[in-house]
This record gives sequence, C-alpha cells and structure tokens, in this order.
Amino acid sequence: MLAIVGLGNPGEKYEHTRHNVGYDVISIIAAKLDTPIKKLKFQATIGETIYKGQKLVLIKPQTFMNLSGLTVQEAMSWYKLEPKDMLLLVDDIDLPFGQVRVRAKGGPGTHNGLRHIVQCTGSGDFPRVRVGMGAPPPEWDLADWVLSKFQTEEERKIAFDAYMTAADAALCWAEHGIDAAMNRFNKRHAE
Repeated sequence: MLAIVGLGNPGEKYEHTRHNVGYDVISIIAAKLDTPIKKLKFQATIGETIYKGQKLVLIKPQTFMNLSGLTVQEAMSWYKLEPKDMLLLVDDIDLPFGQVRVRAKGGPGTHNGLRHIVQCTGSGDFPRVRVGMGAPPPEWDLADWVLSKFQTEEERKIAFDAYMTAADAALCWAEHGIDAAMNRFNKRHAE
C-alpha cells in the first residue's frame, strides 16, 4: 500500500497559488485515476483506489501547510506506512520555475510544510516530487510570493506542464519505485 500526499493550504483564497502545487497535482492524479478526493479523514480529504494492483491513497491535508505533519503522522499510523511508502508533492523556491525534481529523501530546506512533517514523524526519509517555483523577485516577500497566483498565460502554461510532469512522476513512483522515477524524471536542465 502507498500514499501520495499533496501539500497545500485549504480554501478558495489559496487555490492555484504557487504553494498549492501539491493540491493541484493530487487533483490531476485523481482525474487520471477517476478517484474522487472527498472522504474526510486524518484532518484531510482523501481518495482511495487500486493502482496497478496495489491500494493507493491520495491525500490533501486540510491543516494548512505549516501543520502538514499532523495529517502525515495520522495517515502513517492508520495505514501502518513507513516514510518510504508515502510520496510528498511540494513546491520548491530553490528550483527554477517549471523544473520537476524527484528525490528519495532529504531535509526540509526552507519549506515549512516539510519541516513540520519531519518534526512530527522524526524522519526526512519521505520520497518527494518537488516542483520549482523559482526564487521570489527581490521586491517580493517570500510568503507573498508563494501565496501568489500565476499572472500570465505563459506562467500558467509552464506551471500546468510541470504539474502534469509531477503527476506522471508520482504515478511512476507508485508503479515502479523511487529509483525508476528519479531516472526517468530528473533530467538535466540547461542553465
């Protein structure tokens, strides 16, 4: 059994912001698998399905980003999962905008949602798919940047393409494992 957790903030105010990558990618995966994300459990909305012969749970924490660890910890306990069995979908300001990176594990960096997950579970051994949002422009506050929406059609297209890639990477992980997902999706990008 596996779980994919899309980090984000609940509520209309935060829909489709840079910080809600996880929610948007979970929605894409749910559509691909025809799995509604409606059940309330673990302070989250979830959807359960069978994918490639294995139970797969799609999770959108409803705790707000900075308390994501509460949902992850509860889901791990309920389903008896190890960190390696849960894939996290997150935004990353340290990656160029639109770049997708798959990692087997790692520290939280500057991401408060990841920091809370590590704090609650005592582990950074969660595989993750990170979607680059790029650093905020000098005149922007970090919080304002990650909670902002994409302004142009070009930005929305880059984000959508990255989200589709992230969804494919997550499903690759679910079917073939983290090494296969890293090998397939961690392409070198020209600087």
